[in-house]
Amino acid sequence: MDILGVLTMIGGLAFFLYGMDLMGSSLTMMSGKKLQRILEGLTDSTWKAILLGLGVTAVIQSSSGTTVMVVSLVNSGIMKLRSAIGVIMGANIGTTVTAWILSLTGIESTNLFVMLLKPTSFSPVLAMAGVIMLMFSKKEKTQMLGKIMVGFAILMFGMELMSGAMKPLAAMPSFRELFIKFSNPFLGVLVGAVLTAILQSSSASVGILQALCATGIVRMSAAIPIIMGQNIGTCITAVLAVIGAKRNAKRAAMVHLSFNIIGTIIFMVVYYVAEAFIDFGFDTQLATPVSIAIAHSVFNITNTLILSNFIGGLEKI
Repeated sequence: MDILGVLTMIGGLAFFLYGMDLMGSSLTMMSGKKLQRILEGLTDSTWKAILLGLGVTAVIQSSSGTTVMVVSLVNSGIMKLRSAIGVIMGANIGTTVTAWILSLTGIESTNLFVMLLKPTSFSPVLAMAGVIMLMFSKKEKTQMLGKIMVGFAILMFGMELMSGAMKPLAAMPSFRELFIKFSNPFLGVLVGAVLTAILQSSSASVGILQALCATGIVRMSAAIPIIMGQNIGTCITAVLAVIGAKRNAKRAAMVHLSFNIIGTIIFMVVYYVAEAFIDFGFDTQLATPVSIAIAHSVFNITNTLILSNFIGGLEKI
C-alpha cells in the first residue's frame, strides 16, 4: 500500500467515525428526553427492560449512549440497578443493528430493486435531501433529521473509502501473517477490546472489521475472537462516565463490564471445546460483512438469553 492508499484509508476512517457520531448524536438529540422518560417508566420486568434497551439502542445506534443514559438514571435514583441490568443487556443486542445495515454494502446483483437496497446506492439521495433540509428549514426537528441523513451518507462514504483502500493489503504477506496471529483467541479478544476502547464504539469497530473483509484474507477464526473483544471494549464509555458518580452508578457500569466479560468467557469455552470434537467448517471460511453481522448477533443474543436468568447474581457481583 502506497502513501496515497494510507491517506485514503485514514480519510475513510475519519468520514466513517464522523458520520456515525453525527447520526448518533442527532438521533439522541431528536428524541433524547422522550427516550429518557420511556426508560424511566418501562423497566418493571426483566424482558420489558431488555426489549426497551434493544429498541432504544436500535434507534440511537449506540449501546454506549444507552448505557450512559441508564447510568445517569441510576445515579439520580430514578432507576433501580436491577432494572438497569435488563436495559444494558438489551442494548448489547440493539447495537447489532448497525452491523446488519453495514452488511448491505456487500449486495451484488444486476436487479435494480435489489441494488437500491444497498446503502451506497441510496445514500447520495439521502445526503442531498439532508443538505436541503439543513439549508432551507429553520425547524429544529427538520434540521436534526437532515443531520441524521447526512451523517448516514458520510458514514457509508467512509465505509466505501476504507474498503477500497484496504483491498491492496491482501497482496502483502505481512498483513496475511498478522491475521493468522489474530486466530489466537486471546490475542483476538485483546485486539478487539483495545480497538473498541479507543474508538469508544463497538458499532464503529465492527464496521472497520467489515471493511477489512474486502481484503479477502480475514477468516472467521480470526474474526470471532475480535468480535467478542469488541463487546468488552465498548464498556469503557460507561466506565469513564461514572468517574465521580454515586456508588450505584458505578455498579451499573461494572454490571455492563461483568456481563460482557462473563459472556465472552462462556462463549469462548463452549465454542472452542465444541470445536475440538465437532468440525464446524465455517471457521476456515473467509469472513464477509454478512457473516460478521451474524456472528455479532449470535454472540449478543446468546449471551443475553443465558445471563438474563442470572440477573440477581450479576446484581450481587
